[in-house]
Amino acid sequence: MGVINVTPDSFSDGGRYYRAPDAVAHARRLIDEGADVLDIGGESTRPGSDPVSPEEQVRRIGSVIRQVRSFWIGPISIDTTRSQVADAAIAAGADWINDISAMRDDPSMAEVARRNSCTVVLMHSQGRPKTMQAAPLYDDAVVEVAEFLSSRAELAIAAGIPAERIILDPGIGFGKTYDHNLALMMHLDVICSLGYPVLIGVSRKSFIGQITGAELPDRLEGSLMAVVAAARLGASIVRVHDVAATKRALQTAGALGLLSQPGSGPSSPQ
Repeated sequence: MGVINVTPDSFSDGGRYYRAPDAVAHARRLIDEGADVLDIGGESTRPGSDPVSPEEQVRRIGSVIRQVRSFWIGPISIDTTRSQVADAAIAAGADWINDISAMRDDPSMAEVARRNSCTVVLMHSQGRPKTMQAAPLYDDAVVEVAEFLSSRAELAIAAGIPAERIILDPGIGFGKTYDHNLALMMHLDVICSLGYPVLIGVSRKSFIGQITGAELPDRLEGSLMAVVAAARLGASIVRVHDVAATKRALQTAGALGLLSQPGSGPSSPQ
């Protein structure tokens, strides 16, 4: 899953793809590099970020999705917690909803997903982006995240979303300390055992900087190692900024027998 942040303030590439022509050109690059899914968002969810109105999100992403859909037949994911934004994105051509609130922030999100037969990504987060890293606390992060994701999947099914259209994301970096992130990464098989495809987003995140001492521009190697580890433990989708490098790392890991399907990396459910 290649990331397209149509925002001025995302933690990694804020502002680079804020203009629609730049975002569309970036989408073409990600496709050329081998992306299977494009994840487009108009609101930064970095720690400390302020919320963006649904109207502004729609203004940012609408034309980008329409243009990308004109030349891309693969899945387009809208990264939002707001049903109004999801509705507009689907009308423009999106077919996945990537909701970091696991459909808690907007009660109408489940109905939008059901009505449009969307694949939904349900992510765990503790708190909201503005304050989520202030003092995250768990008795057992792995158990609590697994229980939360299982319950949200059950609620989605009860709302009419088929189980085969549900993807789970443990939310690395969303209301977690360094130790929480490492525990979730090392025990990702627990999340995978819930029976749904698992998406992992570790690209350039702060815990990699804490491990390596590297600033954002120099976290590629750590990101690739984390992606390979996640795929080895069962992740089906990896959300990344560096698509070409990630594809090569996963191909190499597969050829060395480190993944469940030698010679290939994770595949995306359709």
